[in-house]
Amino acid sequence: MEKKVDVTSKAVTEVLTRTIEYLQPNPASRAKLTMLNTMSKIRGQVKNPGYPQSEGLLGECMIRYGKELGEDSNFGDALLDAGESMKRLAEVKDSLDIEVKQNFIDPLQNLCDKDLKEIQHHLKKLEGRRLDFDYKKKRQGKIPDEELRQAMEKFEESKEVAETSMHNLLETDIEQVSQLSALVDAQLDYHRQAVQILDELAEKLKRRMREASSRPKREYKPKPRETYDFREPDQSNGGFSCTPTPKVSASTSFRSDKPSRASVRSIREFPPSALLPVWPPLPDPPACSSLLLLLLGAAHPSVLSLS
Repeated sequence: MEKKVDVTSKAVTEVLTRTIEYLQPNPASRAKLTMLNTMSKIRGQVKNPGYPQSEGLLGECMIRYGKELGEDSNFGDALLDAGESMKRLAEVKDSLDIEVKQNFIDPLQNLCDKDLKEIQHHLKKLEGRRLDFDYKKKRQGKIPDEELRQAMEKFEESKEVAETSMHNLLETDIEQVSQLSALVDAQLDYHRQAVQILDELAEKLKRRMREASSRPKREYKPKPRETYDFREPDQSNGGFSCTPTPKVSASTSFRSDKPSRASVRSIREFPPSALLPVWPPLPDPPACSSLLLLLLGAAHPSVLSLS
């Protein structure tokens, strides 16, 4: 009987721990929530902060980016639908947490704190009285018989109390079965609501796919490119002209920059002398010297007398 009680105590303790991990799998968030709940109790606050459900975090992310994409985006609208459904799942998960805590975790925690703790106290007291009785029994004849008799009576009394408490615990284990049933009922209710929410979301997404496939596709029309005239810089604009000019085909632009074969051939037909510059005829040397003497004589009459 004592062994069964010991196994029951270990089972209840570990099941409680694993249940909390099942409901709140993130250890960092779980530790933070425990700290906040402790601070709330110290401050006397009634409402405690809730555990951040992963479904809720996912829903907030989807809604944020769905709004950024806008209503004209199929993906954005789908993200909004999925985000709202995820937030509903988070609310249902919160209800599951509350239900399991009230009908499963709290009763088992009460069992650990009261019944099992009381049994451990009786067993510890029984062990102490057993050791005392064994010690006095070994010294029989050296101690008064009355003292030995009292030690034996105390041992028997503690043994009876411990056995009674263990018997009551094992006989009322149907209460633990009821609490386990409450856990399963809460899970069933959660999963039913989750299935309903996901069914509605799946139908919305399928309807959006049908509507998108039935709409005509929009063709992409690129904007016409603008060309700029860089041939004659505008000094008032820093030497850069932003005036759009009409497009000119590549063949036309290249042909206009090169001379034609006829023009090249006509240039080659001229003799080399025809290509030289034409200068005015120079006067004869005697006439040049006479003109020079007249100019000098006007300036210095003595030059004329010498000539």
